[in-house]
Amino acid sequence: MEENSIITLVRAGNDDAFSEIINHYQTPIIRYLYHLTGDYELAQDLAQDTFVQAYKSILKTDSNLQFQSWLYKIATNNVWQHYRRKKLISFIPFSAYHKITPPVNETQMEILGKKIEIRKALNKVPADQRACIVLHFVEGFKYREIAETLGISEDAVRKRVARGKEAFRSNYNGGETNELQ
Repeated sequence: MEENSIITLVRAGNDDAFSEIINHYQTPIIRYLYHLTGDYELAQDLAQDTFVQAYKSILKTDSNLQFQSWLYKIATNNVWQHYRRKKLISFIPFSAYHKITPPVNETQMEILGKKIEIRKALNKVPADQRACIVLHFVEGFKYREIAETLGISEDAVRKRVARGKEAFRSNYNGGETNELQ
C-alpha cells in the first residue's frame, strides 16, 4: 500500500495501518540510530521511541508531509535528546559496542576486524557530520532530503558530508566511505 494511503488511514483512526509503516521503516531507522550511537540496544530503544512519537504526532502533521524525512528527523532528535539528558559530550565510546560472536575462520576475522576499524573511524567523526554521512551513504538520502531531515541548508549538508568523509578517511586506515554499510 502507498505511504500516503497508509497515513490517511492512520489519520482516519485505523491504528493497524501504522504497523505497515513500522514494518517498512523499522530496520532502516534502527540501522541509522545504530550508526549514530554505536549501541544496538540503545538504537532499538530510540527507534521504539521514534515510532511512538510519530504515531502520537501524525494527526498534527500537514497532509503533504514528507514522511521519511519527518521520521528520520524524529529519530535524530531522539539521539540528541538522549545524549543531552545523559549530559554526554560525545557519543558512546567504542568500548560500549554490543557483544560480538567470536569469528570462526580467518575470513570472518578479517571482516570483523574491518567492521571494528570502520566503527572506530565513524565514531571519531563529529556528530553533526556523522549524521549527514550516515544518511547519505548508508540510508541513501539525497542532500535535499538530509537538509529537510536535519533542518539545515543543502549547502550545510554538502559541507558536512565533505568534512565527514574527510574525517572518516583520516581516521580509517585504507578504507573508503562506501564501506559504512
